[in-house]
Amino acid sequence: MKILFVGTIGLITRDRVKGRRLFASNLRLPLRHLKGTDFVFTDRLQGSRYFGVWPLSEAAKACLGKSRWPKNRPVPQAFVEFEVASPARVFAAAVELRSKGISLLHPAKKDPWGQTVVRFQTDDGLIVGISFVPWMHPKKHTSKPRHR
Repeated sequence: MKILFVGTIGLITRDRVKGRRLFASNLRLPLRHLKGTDFVFTDRLQGSRYFGVWPLSEAAKACLGKSRWPKNRPVPQAFVEFEVASPARVFAAAVELRSKGISLLHPAKKDPWGQTVVRFQTDDGLIVGISFVPWMHPKKHTSKPRHR
């Protein structure tokens, strides 16, 4: 697997209001609310392609198809997604990760907002994704994000 760059980094918050307030109000990050979710994000920070504040309940739904994070897993506090060159490379990464004994949170999939991703969790709780987000690869894809 060839990682091209860190595409997304963000925090996972148990309290969506406090999490949003800390980063949007107190740190004055230019966070936008994604319609229909509690996810807030920005793609307008220098040195970062994408930063988000992901409510734990939405991380549980996206990663595990559950409304709550299971008690038998470490509660994540952050996530990072590494970009690869194509959706096919995400699917290949999933096979490679499984072959190395890494337990996946979900198989490689294409999300409604256009991202193709596979995720796993470290022993410390970090959610790690291998991802392809079309708008992060402007030479090949020019569509703007629909986001999480």
